[in-house]
Amino acid sequence: MTRAPQVLLVEDDEPLRAVLCRALERAGYRAVAAASGHAALEVIQEPANEIDAVVTDIVMPDMEGIELIMSLRRSHPTLPVVAMSGGGRSSPHGYLQIARGAGAARVLAKPFEIEALLDAVSSLVGAPDRSH
Repeated sequence: MTRAPQVLLVEDDEPLRAVLCRALERAGYRAVAAASGHAALEVIQEPANEIDAVVTDIVMPDMEGIELIMSLRRSHPTLPVVAMSGGGRSSPHGYLQIARGAGAARVLAKPFEIEALLDAVSSLVGAPDRSH
């Protein structure tokens, strides 16, 4: 039996974070939540956490998602990242283009269907084994 891929979800909006984590878990992934970029880096540094992919918002108060992606590219260059944004002062597409340039493998403009998130994650780490 193989372990389900573990996904770190970084989102400062608590209700959205809860919904997305639940959706990942229902799809068979193990989800770990972080409310900020700094909290995400702490989760990743913890040896017990075997993170297979990161899904991060871009516009967050504490540490922008772009900063997080750039930090992850330095410390964990092969860790796949999905960036998501609803925009801030501009359209989400500008932020997502910057996220791609910083190293995000996939990008999602908010609002998006849960299926789009699951497709993005499975394209990077594979679908979880649902046989157990």
